[in-house]
Amino acid sequence: MAQSILFIDGENFMHKVKEVLKKEGRDKHKRDLSLIDFDTLIRDPLKNFTFSRKIFYASRLHFHPETKKKSTELIKMQRKLRNNLVSQGYEFIIAGNVRAQKIGDKIIFREKGVDVKLAVDMVSFACDKKIETAILCSSDSDLQPAIAELKARGVEVIYLGFEAQPNKGLTYTTDRTILFRNNEIMEVVPLK
Repeated sequence: MAQSILFIDGENFMHKVKEVLKKEGRDKHKRDLSLIDFDTLIRDPLKNFTFSRKIFYASRLHFHPETKKKSTELIKMQRKLRNNLVSQGYEFIIAGNVRAQKIGDKIIFREKGVDVKLAVDMVSFACDKKIETAILCSSDSDLQPAIAELKARGVEVIYLGFEAQPNKGLTYTTDRTILFRNNEIMEVVPLK
């Protein structure tokens, strides 16, 4: 059986789930994103794969004094998400940081570093011949050079995206595309 590794860009994934909730007219505040049933979500679309590893990449969250309540909520949510993923057999890797930027009178939070760690891991596994198939759940076009390197090393790369706005560049760059349907996402995000 081929060695398959699932790579999930956590920040990107959660953003896409929120987009699906919005498109479907569901209030994301009434859903518990930290308790997504990932194994049920991937069961049908990825039924032909046996994973040697399932890796979820997330950014380190920091407490920001100017947004105490929101910082505390996000940190608690990430801990709950981590526990949920670990209980489902996923590795939870902290890579990069979420940084606050003051723009005018607003504070904007931006994630940096997850895509770099994910790309380095994919290429490293390919160089060490520890992977035959990489399933990439990210819609970040910055990963295209890493995908090209994996393919050059004989690794099959599958883009696992969302039917709501799939990334065309990743569709063309990878060997195959599998898309989550909106109803599949809705079924695995429980109410609070």
